[in-house]
Amino acid sequence: MTDITDDIAEEISFQSFEDDCRLLGSLLNDVLQREVGNQFMEKVERKRVLAQSACNMRMAGIEDTAELLEKQMASEISKTTLEEALTLARAFSHYLNLMGIAETHHRVRKARNAAHLSKSCEDVFNQLIQGGVPPEELYNTVCKQEVEIVLTAHPTQINRRTLQYKHIRIAHLLEYNERPDLSHEDREMLIEDLVREITAIWQTDELRRQKPTPVDEARAGLHIVEQSLWKAVPHYLRRVSNALKKHTGQPLPLTCTPIKFGSWIGGDRDGNPSVTAKVTRDVSLLSRWMAIDLYIREVDSLRFELSMNRCSDRLSRLAHEILTKGSNINIYISSKLMASRIWVARGLLDAVMVLSIALAVKPLLETPSEDQHESWSQPLNRNQLKHSNQRAPALPTQLPAGADLPSCTECKDGESQYPILEFPGTGYLPLSHQDGQGSLSSDSSFPDSSQNSNKIDRNGNVATGSNSLASSSNLQSAVSPRSASFSSSQLLAQRKLFAESQIGRSSFQKLLEPSLPQLPGITPYRIVLGSVNETLMKTRRRLELLLEDLPCDHDPQDYYETSDQLLEPLLICYESLQASGLGILADGRLADLIRRVATFGTILMKLDLRQESGRHAETLDAITEYLDMGIYSEWDEERKLDFLTRELKGKRPLVPPTIEVSPYVKEVLDTFRVAAELGSDSLGAYVISMASNASDVLAVELLQKDARLAISGELGRPCPGGTLRVVPLFETVKDLRGAGSVIRKLLSIDWYREHIIRNHNGHQEVMVGYSDSGKDAGRFTAAWELYKAQEDVVAACNEYGIKITLFHGRGGSIGRGGGPTYLAIQSQPPGSVMGTLRSTEQGEMVQAKFGLPQTAVRQLEIYTTAVLLATLRPPLPPREEKWRYLMEEISKISCHTYRSTVYDNPEFLAYFHEATPQAELGFLNIGSRPTRRKSSTGIGHLRAIPWVFAWTQTRFVLPSWLGVGAGLKGACEKGYTEDLKAMYKEWPFFQSTIDLIEMVVGKADIPIAKHYDEVLVSESRRELGAELRSELLTTEKFVLVVSGHEKISENNRSLRRLIESRLPYLNPINMLQVEILKRLRCDDGNHKLRDALLITINGIAAGMRNTG
Repeated sequence: MTDITDDIAEEISFQSFEDDCRLLGSLLNDVLQREVGNQFMEKVERKRVLAQSACNMRMAGIEDTAELLEKQMASEISKTTLEEALTLARAFSHYLNLMGIAETHHRVRKARNAAHLSKSCEDVFNQLIQGGVPPEELYNTVCKQEVEIVLTAHPTQINRRTLQYKHIRIAHLLEYNERPDLSHEDREMLIEDLVREITAIWQTDELRRQKPTPVDEARAGLHIVEQSLWKAVPHYLRRVSNALKKHTGQPLPLTCTPIKFGSWIGGDRDGNPSVTAKVTRDVSLLSRWMAIDLYIREVDSLRFELSMNRCSDRLSRLAHEILTKGSNINIYISSKLMASRIWVARGLLDAVMVLSIALAVKPLLETPSEDQHESWSQPLNRNQLKHSNQRAPALPTQLPAGADLPSCTECKDGESQYPILEFPGTGYLPLSHQDGQGSLSSDSSFPDSSQNSNKIDRNGNVATGSNSLASSSNLQSAVSPRSASFSSSQLLAQRKLFAESQIGRSSFQKLLEPSLPQLPGITPYRIVLGSVNETLMKTRRRLELLLEDLPCDHDPQDYYETSDQLLEPLLICYESLQASGLGILADGRLADLIRRVATFGTILMKLDLRQESGRHAETLDAITEYLDMGIYSEWDEERKLDFLTRELKGKRPLVPPTIEVSPYVKEVLDTFRVAAELGSDSLGAYVISMASNASDVLAVELLQKDARLAISGELGRPCPGGTLRVVPLFETVKDLRGAGSVIRKLLSIDWYREHIIRNHNGHQEVMVGYSDSGKDAGRFTAAWELYKAQEDVVAACNEYGIKITLFHGRGGSIGRGGGPTYLAIQSQPPGSVMGTLRSTEQGEMVQAKFGLPQTAVRQLEIYTTAVLLATLRPPLPPREEKWRYLMEEISKISCHTYRSTVYDNPEFLAYFHEATPQAELGFLNIGSRPTRRKSSTGIGHLRAIPWVFAWTQTRFVLPSWLGVGAGLKGACEKGYTEDLKAMYKEWPFFQSTIDLIEMVVGKADIPIAKHYDEVLVSESRRELGAELRSELLTTEKFVLVVSGHEKISENNRSLRRLIESRLPYLNPINMLQVEILKRLRCDDGNHKLRDALLITINGIAAGMRNTG
């Protein structure tokens, strides 16, 4: 179970943290006094005092008294009513969440105030230079580094997004409270803001009432980018660049980014039927839309900032080229109005613009014909929109009351009634809906845009299109007065339709354009950025049409498809500023934008696809049976490889267009079609879970090739982008042991090796899974098998001269491969991290590590420096072969102990269901996928997350330590104690493994786990629980022997103190959960009891800082 404070826990001083806890706790007390009354708050405080006293007695070694106090607390909890239990659960849960906010804020504060921040770029670059690494080698290694952090939708984030927002708001207020210049009045207002946020939290339902869809999960992932990473990335890259310049004399190149981001959200269909081909397509387009929308905001701000005229000849020529395009004349005009657009109050500007339109068309409005009259109070229906090409919408003849007031004045519902009327884009073709289908086309009732636009001749004279009078005539027939009352939404709809029409643009443009002699000198940066903004707007509109499944016939030159297209004009602006002696401006907002484009591209995060290998075999079964070739899955491995290689070398499609298949097979084929349509510009890797043979990889390569051939034939041109990387994921112990052989077999096939060199730059990617291997054999054995598998895969690739990137499928908890980032990377086998790394981040870890810009910057630095050290100063291998032998012995005993308990003991499954809330976790609605891969009640088909989650709730955390104590004990009893101590001191992998186990044991709580057994477990199975608790004590004993520590977490006292500070709130909520589970299992239809249970699950997750 990873604590998010672990990476910098040694830096924490507790005084400020305790001050924050006291402040938030007292404010929550005040809120609860008001909400639930004094009498109930006395009960809350009594439970807290009993828990605190029991903890104090236990730390003093007075176990009997501690046990009596805990029994007293359990007795009182058992007498609470349902309503009291629900409120108690909520109160303690919110206390723990507020403590978590205080911890996160303290991490930020310590990192900000530290004179020397360990693991930062400055720290590690200095270490390496002092250690003899040449500056040029350091510079090149950093510039070539390729780290990708992949966000997943694994269901471990338990807090609702609305509560996450409120928690972030409290964190911001705590940061504001640090300011030394706050007056007494400012501080009082800040306290009032905190009270408001805490009150809002108390009044908010903590529980999700329905499961999120994969698209909901994708939106949450994109929100992390918008909320935090968008701000953090430029800051992080500046840190890298400044440190590089200081130690090597060269800054980081502007378009170089050591870290990028990927996503599984909306692409991971392994065991999740909700993730379909359409979902993948929509999520990919949504990610592109978000990227473009963020760029539009940045470019708009940049246009205001770059108001200077001095520029390079190249930029000047580009600006004049843009101006001479008739359809882009208003880019120049809008650039001249940029300052006023930003600085004038929004409501006042709206009023001026609406008034200008009204004045321009007033003569046309005085005598409207009968059939043109239409009330503005009537809402626009679909039919009206459908025929918008036949009749332009009416315009207002007078301003609404108060339109001259700025939007910051008080309005109903706290919002301005008058949304901004954006300057209409040029070259925009109005959307015409015909027969229910939308299309972009020139409106037949409007003058042709090519004839209607203003142009600048060689002498700089403005020539007006010949059809401008016709525009006025059409406008007269299209506009009409409005009724006295209309809603702001209707006004907005009418404005939008008018702005998008050729008529509206023509009249409005004439009104805005100054005459040529009055045009001041051009502002080239604004003109170029105006063109960029226009193209971004068209790109965003195109993506909206694609998301709505509407026809989209944009000219490819009208939108950005790749990041290089967007980078080109930005780099020209940057080079111009540098050449003009304005480097200080170039390295500000413009450099940040360029770095964002280099990092996020036009997709934000490329989407990986993941599917289980068996689904591909089923698809090939259907194809080979249809072609009368037999059943593919029944063939031996050599026959499969012969067939797949032969088909891959061929140029004809394999899948007949007439084939009829089951829905499951069709979904697989549809996924490959979507992958072909989107290509590698939008998608990252295709990950094959449960991979075990070379044929698993070639099967995907064949299905991918076939889909690309089919799509290419339909489009009449090559598919966009390249083929996706196909990545085998080795998860079980058996598959990990065979991983090297599978890679060797693949690379021995000429077609595959040439394909890797030609299409993937000679790079093979392999993923190793930590979750299923841990559930399969226990944490210690899984760690050792993962280590050996990585060594073997690296050796296999080296034999064939192929570069390797290892993709680490880590979870948040120790039981699923989690742990401090720095420690994890530094303990990899030597040679496995050679400047490249991919790693998953999921669930609550995404929010914890990247939820705030400050914490995100810190985590990105840690990734960068850890990978850099592992590349230039690889971890030491085992000093002698004897150490490997000892690891094998410990692993063998550990695996036997683990499997004999979990899989071979017939009583264990029933014990697991009784002692934990595993069966009730499904009601949390925290993820779109099922908790089991198949409809079986056994441990084997249970996913790793609920397996770890359930044991974390009971504070027993069994998956993270079971078997370790037996293995270490066996080695010590054979006389290898001194060898184990030497391994701990000298071998980074072994040391990190023991340290993580020690951290887990420090968070486990035997008295709490025993309480679950005594109340919930059948008497016949309690002996099993006692044996397991004895095994935990054995693990603790021998971990201390190997590490040389006198007590658990001695090497991380800050973490131990953090854990202890949570116990007065965490222990009561555990006892409350036991009581609620007891009642619920006698009354499983009681929804209020279920709600109370789910709230205790939330609270315990907050206190443990982990779920699964």
